[in-house]
Amino acid sequence: MSEAVVETTGRRPDRWVILAVICLAQMVVILDNTILNVAVPSLTRELGASTAQTQWVIGAYSLAQAGLLIAAGGLADRYGRKKVQLLGLALFGVGSLGASMAGSAGQLIAARAGMGVGGSLLLATSLAIVVRTFDAEEQPKAIAAWTAVASLGVALGPVIGGLLLAHFWWGSVFLVNVPVAALALLAVAKLVPESKDPRGDYPDLVGAALSTAGLIGVVYAVIQGPGYGWTAGRTLAAAGLGVLFLLVFVLWERRIEHPLLDLSFFRNARFRGAMSGGVLVAFGMGGSLYLLTQHLQFVMGYGPQEAGLRIAPMALTVVALNLTGTGMRVTMKLTPPLAIATGLTLLAGGLAAIAVFGHAGSYAGTLLGLILIGAGAACAQPAMAGAVMSSIPPEKAGLGSGLMGTLSEMGNSFGVAVLGAVLTAGFAGGLPADVPHAAARSLPGAEAAAGPGKAGKVLGAFSDALTTSQLIGAVAVLLGGFLAAWLISRAAPASAPAAAPSNPEGEPVAAG
Repeated sequence: MSEAVVETTGRRPDRWVILAVICLAQMVVILDNTILNVAVPSLTRELGASTAQTQWVIGAYSLAQAGLLIAAGGLADRYGRKKVQLLGLALFGVGSLGASMAGSAGQLIAARAGMGVGGSLLLATSLAIVVRTFDAEEQPKAIAAWTAVASLGVALGPVIGGLLLAHFWWGSVFLVNVPVAALALLAVAKLVPESKDPRGDYPDLVGAALSTAGLIGVVYAVIQGPGYGWTAGRTLAAAGLGVLFLLVFVLWERRIEHPLLDLSFFRNARFRGAMSGGVLVAFGMGGSLYLLTQHLQFVMGYGPQEAGLRIAPMALTVVALNLTGTGMRVTMKLTPPLAIATGLTLLAGGLAAIAVFGHAGSYAGTLLGLILIGAGAACAQPAMAGAVMSSIPPEKAGLGSGLMGTLSEMGNSFGVAVLGAVLTAGFAGGLPADVPHAAARSLPGAEAAAGPGKAGKVLGAFSDALTTSQLIGAVAVLLGGFLAAWLISRAAPASAPAAAPSNPEGEPVAAG
């Protein structure tokens, strides 16, 4: 285990190299999500996947992360954040290799769940390592850089995905993760110091199992409801079991000594505000961007490569604002509630612009929406991350990072599930009378069932349903911004930074 060399200021001289390595590991997960969004139409055509199955391809990954992130954070705090990061990279690389070789939608869903396990270990440790490496003065810069690099992954994902799909088979969008994961694995092993809290809590595996089972039950009901019927026995049974597991989870967490979810965190209004806002933002963003790629390819007629290039301005805006320091300077001049409210209002306006102008077939209007989304994210994301990490004890950095990622992934899962269900239901309701509702499982299937003479009406119904779903996502983000700002404004100012830099054994290092 390497010994940390500390400057006279109390800062690690290699802290920016550590940040770069952590950002590389983080980018592996980000690339996968954005590459997959561009590949959804290709999966629909080449694997014969229904809308529900493509939702599960995304949802299995998010649900695995949501169920395990908090436990992974506690595991990292107690046994070592570097060890958990390395394990996560290895699992993610193996899962990506399996996904690239999947021969059916079911096999792909299973491989994506495995990737989600690895992703949970990565996301639970990345921000925790960053906030334990930098002192209070440099943390805003480090978090802004961390956000910017993650956004660069968002920007590169659609472009790389489009290029791969233009020249190779759909599995290449997963295979590309393998060399990136291998490089990150070597870099983390060589450069990142270990940090841990040996007195930390034992992982609550029962709680992780209960929460995962509950989320799967509820999401299953939402995704399958349009196909089976909302009052069908299997839909109601899945929803009922999911709610029951979640209730048992809450009761279990209240009675054990080392809970997976420390409910005392929610007594802090700052924490509640940042978390509730983050969930609703993930709901709106995850669901809306899942729909956007289908809109660009199915409705506006772009190929995968063209669609990827046209999505990139959103993330490039975040990168430009963060790397130039503009986003941070604006955020630092505003109070956290105002920064979050302003950012999420811009973000919601961007989603609404995409829904309205995209429905009219205008890419110029869609571009405006993407830029607004990027500007809003650059303003709101660092403020929300800072609010979360400043409201928890330093020794719980991994747990707090895991909880933030858990609720974000949960919001993303429900966003894809709910907005996808709205899309399916609206599409089925808008189909011509002689086209069976079951054909709404996918646009290509509905067009084949309707025949060439009614293809235009089918496409129009799909476009209308997309717009409605996207507007619901915009409203969710706007409500999230107002709710987060209101709760944080009621909280007392943070009295201490989320974490001080630490030596390899996890003990704080005094900052000069």
